[in-house]
Amino acid sequence: MRLNRVIAVFIAILLLTACAHEGTARQERDRTLSRQTGDILVGVSWPFADRNDGFREGLELALDEINRQGVLGSRIRLIEKDDKSSVTDGLAIAQAFANNPELMAVIGHRSSAVAVPASKVYDHAGLLLLAPSSTAPALTAGGADRVFRLIPDDAQIGSRMAAYANAEGFGNVAIFYANDEYGRGLANAFEDEAKATGMQIVDRLTDYKDLNDLKRIVAKWKLLGCDAVFVAEVMPDGAQFVADLRRAGMKVPVIGGDGLDAAALADSAGGAAEGTVVASIFDPFAESETVRQFVRSYEQKYGEAPLKWAAQGYDSLKLLAYALERAGSREPSKLAEALKQVKSWQGASGSHSFDGSGDVRGMPIILKRVQGGAFQYLTGGARTNE
Repeated sequence: MRLNRVIAVFIAILLLTACAHEGTARQERDRTLSRQTGDILVGVSWPFADRNDGFREGLELALDEINRQGVLGSRIRLIEKDDKSSVTDGLAIAQAFANNPELMAVIGHRSSAVAVPASKVYDHAGLLLLAPSSTAPALTAGGADRVFRLIPDDAQIGSRMAAYANAEGFGNVAIFYANDEYGRGLANAFEDEAKATGMQIVDRLTDYKDLNDLKRIVAKWKLLGCDAVFVAEVMPDGAQFVADLRRAGMKVPVIGGDGLDAAALADSAGGAAEGTVVASIFDPFAESETVRQFVRSYEQKYGEAPLKWAAQGYDSLKLLAYALERAGSREPSKLAEALKQVKSWQGASGSHSFDGSGDVRGMPIILKRVQGGAFQYLTGGARTNE
């Protein structure tokens, strides 16, 4: 709690300091970039060392393709920073990016807990933010006009998983969630939609002391007729909970949000993860030439199949280049206007359109199940292990 208070105070100081100069800073960045020649500078913040998961490779593939021909007669140059999934480090990076008047846009951060406060720094500084990972509703709830989410938000993912649970006939569901921006937002969205379709939420759990404590909780869930558990947690903690849940004697189906969408789920939880169904945003077997070309190019360059963060890294930069061409300018204000007009842009992760808040719409949410120790796709094209 003390760290949260310190961070809140830090953000408040930044915003109060920026308030008097916000208009000037945003206008000055546009003016500077309208005169800029040479490389187009784009900041990227991601936990590259610990949680890259192909994101850098996807960015590099897009960068190579874009710079072969150039965009607006120039090349894009990335300035990469590792935020370590830390709010403190992420805010320091955000302020450093904000202090660079020649920077046009930022791509990042992986964690909603980092992206949400950092987005306020970027918006005040007039930077465009493309957020390929943050699903928290708070990212776009504040009315910032230069923040764009490139992934379905918690409301969309929670609604999709609740619809799946309803279709499977689950009537009494328990929720386990991380007590952070991601976990709370996804748990709330799932619960709202579940209740709207007639399901009962028998309990919500965000922590347990040990396996004995979880056994006590499981015994209560059984008495309440719990027939499924929804998990709003990220890896590796999500895998640990699934494994503990099985050790505690709970055998009902487990479904989860995109935070469980990692090959490590089956590796970490072992047989406990078998049958778990999760949400994803990338189907490498989709009937789309854009997807097929991306998969071919990625495999040729890196010798392995791309996963979702590679697709998100790739789409982030390709979409930015598309916006540059449409706007005919490097000015973030004009880029933002161009993005708001985007309808059904096809990327490796599917169709992208944006609403007035900067949230992506029309992007498919894919379902995957752990089967035989690996993921199989339940929607889209061919079925294969991952």
